[in-house]
Amino acid sequence: MKTKTLKKDKINIITLGCSKNIVDSEELYSQLKANDFEVEHESEQDDANIVIINTCGFIDNAKEESINTIIRWAEAKQAGEIEKLYVTGCLSQRYKPDLEKEIPEVDQYFGTTHLPQLLKTVGADYKNELVGERLITTPSHYAYLKISEGCDRPCSFCAIPIMRGKHVSKSFEQIEAEVRGLVKNGTKELLLIAQDSTFYGLDLYGERKLAELLRRISDIEGVEWIRLHYAYPSQFPLDALEVMAERDNICKYIDIPLQHVSDNMLKTMRRGITRQRTEDLVKTIREKVPGIAIRTTLIAGHPGETQQDFEDLCEFVKNSRFDRLGIFTYSHEEGTHAGTLVDDVSAEVKEDRAAAIMEIQQTISAEVNKEKVGKIFKVLFDRKEGGYYIGRTEFDSPEVDNEVLVSAKDTYLRIGDFANVMIESAEDFDLYGKVIAQ
Repeated sequence: MKTKTLKKDKINIITLGCSKNIVDSEELYSQLKANDFEVEHESEQDDANIVIINTCGFIDNAKEESINTIIRWAEAKQAGEIEKLYVTGCLSQRYKPDLEKEIPEVDQYFGTTHLPQLLKTVGADYKNELVGERLITTPSHYAYLKISEGCDRPCSFCAIPIMRGKHVSKSFEQIEAEVRGLVKNGTKELLLIAQDSTFYGLDLYGERKLAELLRRISDIEGVEWIRLHYAYPSQFPLDALEVMAERDNICKYIDIPLQHVSDNMLKTMRRGITRQRTEDLVKTIREKVPGIAIRTTLIAGHPGETQQDFEDLCEFVKNSRFDRLGIFTYSHEEGTHAGTLVDDVSAEVKEDRAAAIMEIQQTISAEVNKEKVGKIFKVLFDRKEGGYYIGRTEFDSPEVDNEVLVSAKDTYLRIGDFANVMIESAEDFDLYGKVIAQ
C-alpha cells in the first residue's frame, strides 16, 4: 500500500463526455498549472496521487461510463494507489446526493459551476487573469472554443438545462482574447461550441449576434479555419450564413442537430419547428452557402414515436442527403418533460431504427465520398497512425467525421500543417489520396 510522502502532489484530470467538458477540463488544467501544480490530462503513467474526474450525465451510456470510472478510481483509492479523489461535471451536478451515498470513497463532489471551490479544495487559487491563456489538451493545431454556457430551450428529452443552467453568453471581448491566446500558441482551427450556438448574444446584447461573432473571430490574424457546431434549427439566424459564405477561413460546414422531422415528433419533442420549416431551412443553408457540408444528429425511439414517424424520418434522411449524420437511441431522463411520458418504444426497436438510419446514411456517405475522387482538397493533418498521415478537409470535424489518409511511405508531412491532397479512392467513411505540390 502506498503511504503519504512529502513528494509534491501530482494531479491527473480525466474527462468524460462531450467537447464542452473538454473545455471545462482545460480551464481546470490551466488554473492548476498557474498555481504551480504538476498536472496531466488523462495520464497513462498512473503516478498521480490526486485524481479529478470530469463527468458526463447526459444519457444512460454516458452516465454508466462516468459511474464506472468513479468506481474504478474509488477502488484505486481504497487500495492506496491514490490519496485523493474528486468528481466534478454534469453527473456530479445532477446526482450529487445519490453519489455521496453510493460512492463515499470520493473526497468531494462538485457541480458544473464550482471551479473556484474545487481549486480551493486542492489548495489552489482561482486566477481571473487567465482569460485568453487556456492550455489545451487537444492537438495544438485545433481547439474547442465555448462561446456560451447553458440553454434556454425546452426540448422534451434534454437534461442539459438541469445540469448547466440558463443560457449565458461570453462577451465578444472575452472570446476574442481567448482566440488570440490560442492562436499565439499555434492553434489554426477553432471549433465553436455551445449548448445552442445560434442563441449567442441574445442575453448580452438583446439580439442574436452569431454573425458578428463569426466576423470578429474571422478577422483575427492567424485563424485559418472556424467550424460551427450545435446550431439550433428553430429561429436560425440566417445572417450567419452570409458571413460563412463570404469568409474564406470559415469552413463550409455546420453541425445542426435536427433530432427528428415528423410533425408529431417535433411537437412532442418541443422543438419549436415543423417538418416544412426544417426542410426549408436545410434548403436555405445549401442555397446561401454553396457546397456546405451539413452534419446532423437524430434520436430514435422517443416516447410516442410511431412506425409512420420513423418512416417519415427515413424518407427525410434519404431525400436530404446529409454529408454527416449521427443517431442516438432515446434515453429516459428524470426531470425532463419526456421523463413524464411513457417510454413506449422498446430498446430493441430503438436499436433497430437507429441501425436502419445509419444503413441509409452509410450509402449516402459512400456516394458523397466517391464524388470527391479525382478532386483536390485542402487537408489539415491531425496525426500519423499505422503507416498513414491522417487529416481532415474543411467538411469534417475531429473525432466524429470522415478522414483523409495519405501513405507515409513516400511522403513526409508535419502534424498540424495543411496540404493539398488529390483524392484517389474512397470508402464509406474514409478518403485516400496523395499530396499535390503547392
